[in-house]
Amino acid sequence: MIKVGITGGIGSGKSTVCRLFSLLGVPVYDSDTEARRLMNTNPAVIGKIRELLGSAAYRDGVLDRRAVAAQIFGNCLLRERLNRIVHPAVAVDFMRWAERQTGHYVIQEAAVLFESGADRLMDATVEVAAPEALRIRRTCRRDGTDEASVRARIAAQLSEEERIARADHVIVSDDRTLVIPQVLKLHELFGQL
Repeated sequence: MIKVGITGGIGSGKSTVCRLFSLLGVPVYDSDTEARRLMNTNPAVIGKIRELLGSAAYRDGVLDRRAVAAQIFGNCLLRERLNRIVHPAVAVDFMRWAERQTGHYVIQEAAVLFESGADRLMDATVEVAAPEALRIRRTCRRDGTDEASVRARIAAQLSEEERIARADHVIVSDDRTLVIPQVLKLHELFGQL
């Protein structure tokens, strides 16, 4: 089973690209969604998060994302320690999920593909790239947030230039370049690996 990692900065269009691959019948694992699931259902992960962040991390048995965000915002060390709990659990879950899939290849959608080390599990990686101003507009519209908040999130991510340099392939999602032909070209390529 060929494993393809798709990443991109906030508002880049990676989820749209992954939906296109899904429409082509390719199984897609959404790392953000699955990480949230694991933080709420995996006893080992829950125990480690409670140990790291205290009992206030969970309210009525559910991860209190706002309380967690408040604790780790601006605290790089604490955020890194949380990531060292969650990212390995997601990697194991992804590999188990991939083993159950049929077809020639699967996709892992991950905003932090390179930062988490998940790229090392992939046979190919794809960066979905878009101009920063467009990413900010998309995210403000999608999340109903302000530009300063989006810029802060962008600043906390690996730069687009770094992701492009590390990726095997790039899909341009700039609202001028057609995305579907780029997806179809990669779909054909991945089908031949």
